[in-house]
Amino acid sequence: MTQSSPKVWIADKMSERAVEVFRSHGIDVDYKPGLSVEEQIKIAGDYDGIAVRSSSTLKGELLDAAKNVKVIGRAGIGVDNIDVELCSRRGVVVMNTPFGNTITTAELAVAHIVAAARQIPQATASTKAGKWEKSKFMGMELTGKKAGVIGAGNIGAIVCDRLKGLHMSVYVYDPFISDERAAAMGVTKVDTVPELTSMVDVLTLHVPLIDATRNLINEDILQNMKKGSILVNCARGGIVDEKALYEACQSGHLRAAALDVFEQEPARDNPLFALENMSFTPHIGASTDEAQENVAVQVAEQMSEYLLTGSINNAVNVPSLSEEEAAALAPFMGLATSLGQFMGQVMRPGYDKVSVRFEGKVSKLNRQPIINAILQGLLSQSMDEVNAVNVQMLFKERGIAFEEAASDTADHFSSLIRLEVEGDEGWRCVSGTVFDGQTPRLVSMDNCELEIAPKGRLLFIENKDKPGVVANLGAVLAEDNINIGDFRLGRREGKAEAIALISIDSEPSDKVISALESLESVTTVRYVNLEAM
Repeated sequence: MTQSSPKVWIADKMSERAVEVFRSHGIDVDYKPGLSVEEQIKIAGDYDGIAVRSSSTLKGELLDAAKNVKVIGRAGIGVDNIDVELCSRRGVVVMNTPFGNTITTAELAVAHIVAAARQIPQATASTKAGKWEKSKFMGMELTGKKAGVIGAGNIGAIVCDRLKGLHMSVYVYDPFISDERAAAMGVTKVDTVPELTSMVDVLTLHVPLIDATRNLINEDILQNMKKGSILVNCARGGIVDEKALYEACQSGHLRAAALDVFEQEPARDNPLFALENMSFTPHIGASTDEAQENVAVQVAEQMSEYLLTGSINNAVNVPSLSEEEAAALAPFMGLATSLGQFMGQVMRPGYDKVSVRFEGKVSKLNRQPIINAILQGLLSQSMDEVNAVNVQMLFKERGIAFEEAASDTADHFSSLIRLEVEGDEGWRCVSGTVFDGQTPRLVSMDNCELEIAPKGRLLFIENKDKPGVVANLGAVLAEDNINIGDFRLGRREGKAEAIALISIDSEPSDKVISALESLESVTTVRYVNLEAM
C-alpha cells in the first residue's frame, strides 16, 4: 500500500514561493488564505501541517479541529497567535523563522536614525505644503557621534555593523555578550543602561518585551539621556514609557524620536502624533518584499524537512520524547532547569564558557534534553526567545563556548550534574542531584558542600568567615518581617570565606538587599527566584 504524501495548508497570505517549495519536496499543499473561522474549522482536520503568519489564530476550537496536525509553521517571529503550550502537550512542533526579518528590521532602525537626524519626514511634509524652510531643518551629522545599542542579538548586531559603516562610535548594553564577543564585534560594552544612555547621541533598542524590559526607557532614563540626543525603537512597544517620551520630546530635551512600535497597536490615536520632532511607521520592520519571501521560503523548507525526515529547525517548543525517555528524564529535567535558572541569577550575564559534567547513572541517559534545559534556564532570565531547541544556536551566536563531560561513576551520589560558568564575573559552579529518584537538591556551590531544595525564593550570600555574620543576616531579614524557611552554610576550604543559601518566604525589597550588602564581612548578595520550579 502506497503511503500518501503529507498535506499542508497555507492559512494566511504569504509569498507563493512557499507553495513552490512544498511541491518541490513532494508535499501536497493548499493555498487557502482569508477563510472565515467557521471555514477554517471545517478543513483543519485534513492537514498534517499548517503554515500561518499573524492573521490566523491557532487556538481554541480551531486548534481542536486540527486533530491530525504534526507541525505548525509561523512565517515570522512572534507566535502569540498560536497556543504553544497546548501544541506541546499534543506533541505538535511549532516553528518560526527568527532570522528572515533581521536585516530588514535592522535597516529600518538605521533609516529612522538618519531620518531623525536630518528631519526628513518633517521636511518632506513642509516641502509638499509649498514651503521652502531651509533654515528650519538644521540637521545633526552622524559621523563621529556616539551610538548606543541596547540588545546585541541577531538584529542589534547588524545595526551595530551598519552604524560603524556610518563612522559612528558604537556602544552596547547587552548582559549576554562577553567582553571578548564585544571586542570581536568592534563595539564597546557598557555595564548599565544609565551609563550607556548618558553618553550617547543616538540610542536604538533591540530587545524583546519581557518583564525585565517593560518601560526600560522610563522617565529617569530619558532625563538621563544627553540633551539633544535621538531615540529610536523598532523592537517592541512597551519598552519605552510613551508618557515619559512625550514629555522628553515636547520639552526639547530629546532632539527627536522615531517609533515603529507602540504600546497599543494599531496606533490610530496617540498623543505622540502631535509632536513635530517625532516620526512614525506602522510596525513595518518586517515589511519588505525580500523579508516576506525569505520567511515564506524558510517556513516551507523547515516544515517540509520535519514532515519528511523528522528534522527540526527553529522550533519554539520542546520536541516530544518517547514515554520511556520522558519518565526517566523527568526528575533530571526539573533539576537541570533549576541549576540553569539558579546560576543565571547568581552570576550576572557576560558568559564566556559553560561546562556541564554528568556523573553516575544520569550519564547513561539521553543527555541532550538535560543540557538544553540547563542552558535554557541560564539564558531565560533576560531572553524571551530562548527555548530548549534553539538555545545552543543562541550560545554560538553570542560566542559562548560549551563543553560537556560524562563519567559513569560518582563519588558521593548515584547521579550528579555539575554546571560551571566562566565570564565577566569570574568563575562559579553549582552541582545538584536527585534524591529517591524524584527530589532535586543543590548539593554544592563553588565547591562548598551544602544542601538545599532548588525552589522558591533564595538568597545567595558570600561573606568573610567571621563570628556574628549569621546573626546579622537574620536581624536584617527579621526587621523587614521576612521569615527564613531554611538556612544552609558552607566554608571554602583553606580560605577564611563562607557562603550561605537562605530560603525565605517573601521577596526582599531593594532596601533589604542594600542593607544585607552593607553588612560588615558580607561581599556578595544575590536574590534568586525559583518560584516556578
